[in-house]
Amino acid sequence: MRKIILLQCKFLLVQWLNFTYQLVPNPLRNGYLRMFGLKFSGVIHRGCKFFHLGKFIIGKNSVINFGCYLDNRRGIIIGSNVGIAHNTKIYTLGHDVNDPYFRTKGAPVIIKDNAFIFSNVLIMPGVTIGEGAVVLSGSVVTKDVESRTIVGGNPARLIRRRSCDINYKLAYKYWFAL
Repeated sequence: MRKIILLQCKFLLVQWLNFTYQLVPNPLRNGYLRMFGLKFSGVIHRGCKFFHLGKFIIGKNSVINFGCYLDNRRGIIIGSNVGIAHNTKIYTLGHDVNDPYFRTKGAPVIIKDNAFIFSNVLIMPGVTIGEGAVVLSGSVVTKDVESRTIVGGNPARLIRRRSCDINYKLAYKYWFAL
């Protein structure tokens, strides 16, 4: 019974985090999120939902736009200069459909430096998205994505390799944004 009460308190704390961080202006938001065990250098806009406390790292000049679901129960690691567009869902935990007890299984998601994830992408547990990779809108990423490639579709497949040198830095200095 005590374990259930502690678990319920943890769920309430996550709900409190999801509600309150949206009220904090961007310059103060990173410090506020650090109080909940999240490690920040980038920017997370209003309207994103966390599934857990801690187990989340985001590098410098990275941005996560509004409406994203961040299932950090098994861990999400995001490198520097990563852009994640609106309504993207990153999952780290699911159920084993071949298990008679339907047990959970999962693994961390890693998104390396200079990657860009367009809107409405679904990233499944255990996926690594390589450095400089691009995932096109509406894709379902079920397997690792190689560095400097462009993938798209359901399931996401290689479309082509990136042909340019990557030389950009994302810089979102807004106090409030959509």
